[in-house]
Amino acid sequence: MAEKIGYSKETLVSQNGHVIKAKRFLQYIASFSASLGALAAGMSVSWTSQAGINGANIARVYNISITAEEFSWIGSLAAFGSAVSCVPIGILADIIGRKYSMLILVIPFTIGWLCIIFAKSIALFYVGRFLTGFSGGAFCVTGPMYTSEIAESEIRGRLGLYYQLFLTVGILAVSILNLGVNMFELSVISGFVPIVFGITFFFMPETPVYYLIKGNEYAARKSYIKFRGPHYDIEPELSMQKRIIEETSKHKVSFLTLLKTNACKKAILISYGLMGFQQFSGVNAVAFYIGPIFETAGGSVGPKEAAVVIGVIGITMVFISTLIVDRLGRKILLTISIIFMCLSLLALGIYFYLMEKMNTSSLGWLPLLSVCSYIISFAIGFGPIPWMMISEVFSPETRAIAGSSACLLNWVVAFIVTKTFVNLNNTIHNYGTFWLFSFVCAVGICFVLFFVPETKGKTLEQIQRELSA
Repeated sequence: MAEKIGYSKETLVSQNGHVIKAKRFLQYIASFSASLGALAAGMSVSWTSQAGINGANIARVYNISITAEEFSWIGSLAAFGSAVSCVPIGILADIIGRKYSMLILVIPFTIGWLCIIFAKSIALFYVGRFLTGFSGGAFCVTGPMYTSEIAESEIRGRLGLYYQLFLTVGILAVSILNLGVNMFELSVISGFVPIVFGITFFFMPETPVYYLIKGNEYAARKSYIKFRGPHYDIEPELSMQKRIIEETSKHKVSFLTLLKTNACKKAILISYGLMGFQQFSGVNAVAFYIGPIFETAGGSVGPKEAAVVIGVIGITMVFISTLIVDRLGRKILLTISIIFMCLSLLALGIYFYLMEKMNTSSLGWLPLLSVCSYIISFAIGFGPIPWMMISEVFSPETRAIAGSSACLLNWVVAFIVTKTFVNLNNTIHNYGTFWLFSFVCAVGICFVLFFVPETKGKTLEQIQRELSA
């Protein structure tokens, strides 16, 4: 995958005395359309959050007996499917293009929801959750990849956060729908979302970077013109991107050789670290089991209402993050994010500890406050930024494979956390589980402060030079 260039899009073109800026409307529309895949992924992720303790709501609606162990597999197989898809989709995107790789995902997504909709056994739930997770995880790779290759550097951070924003919208949508529909009806509605994505995204252009990789300069020029406007001089940008690709091809070396470079080693440390701390903080366990968590906590707010409140807060904070990430910077948002995640999980663990020791009716507000604080903190930093930084820290020669492997690590850890969440609760109690997540966040604070660089306002070439130093 070729690197998005560092050409400054603030450069204006003078024609007949008129100063012309590059158009950005289609860049926003295309990013919006691509992010509908994240909406579908968000609905898949949060589907089990409405299932009740040990899948009681699924068992009641589908008239199927579900054990606690079976429910843990239903919850975690989506993450396992996501892990399986990460590397193959990165390779496929380089073969057939970013656009068509994303469109193909509509097929397994739809089949997965059909398995869930018409499930008559636990096995069909397993297959359905695996397939929907497979497609959702693939969007984690292709969505940010597509956006980073069509966006100008000045709005790359903002558009790069669309994925997390729409993922959060999907989680909220499930919470709102759960107020009026049952699990079967929720599955039917969720199954239509990938189809809507496919219809919408079908009309979007392929990225110019992909065309240049394939040696089709004519198609790349047409793509740049579509994204920048017919009156903007795209030749400097096209020439620079073409030069980068040619130099990359000319000096092409094996992937194992690239792994030995300082830049690649640092990029792997940064991306793997961010992905690991993102998932070991327990976010997917909270997202998958938000309903059961609040049912167990027995706070003053019901699990359905709490899920809606948390969803609204999550969307609001991700939206705010899109507005400030290119102003405040990545590192400061990551630092603020993980500090408050640590404190929120610590407080939630304290509530569950006190619940086993005393009457906590007077503290019924604490679970909602703790989880809201956690979601706010996650949404403003550690939710969207790690995904975005994958496209920034890897060189064009390594981004397809190494970036996909970082996504693979993310979903493998997510699978481990969601699969063992119920078991951890039974072994070290609810409070012990959340304190463990809090401890991970505390270690993550040190990681961000000492190992994560600031990439705000820097071209991708500048980032590579700094990592190589």
